[in-house]
Amino acid sequence: MKFLGFFILVILLVLLANPWLPYWGVMILLGVLSFWKNSSSSISFFAAGLGMGIAWIGVGLFISISTGSDLADNMAEIFGVGSGIAMLVLTGVLGFLLGSFSGLSGSLLRKLIQRERKDIYRGPVSY
Repeated sequence: MKFLGFFILVILLVLLANPWLPYWGVMILLGVLSFWKNSSSSISFFAAGLGMGIAWIGVGLFISISTGSDLADNMAEIFGVGSGIAMLVLTGVLGFLLGSFSGLSGSLLRKLIQRERKDIYRGPVSY
């Protein structure tokens, strides 16, 4: 349930912030969201990565289908990928990588600055 909630928050954040912010601004916001949610590193990595990758693929498909544009095919031709579908898949992979590492960075930053309690008995002391 924690994964699904974080995943949905990431998709909403990417869809709402991406039209006005560059990709690195969205990455910072994903790191802040991951810091704030205080989820585990693996949940932050996969939920943020899948959320950003799926959101980027969804936006690309929406633009291609709604406008009838062949921009993905033209970009694939420029990059030498082959087809527009392959270009959308590469966009999703890039979104996954950017999102996953920004989510992981926020989670690890939280763990780095979190204070460890020193007043807890941790077992017998050997001298």
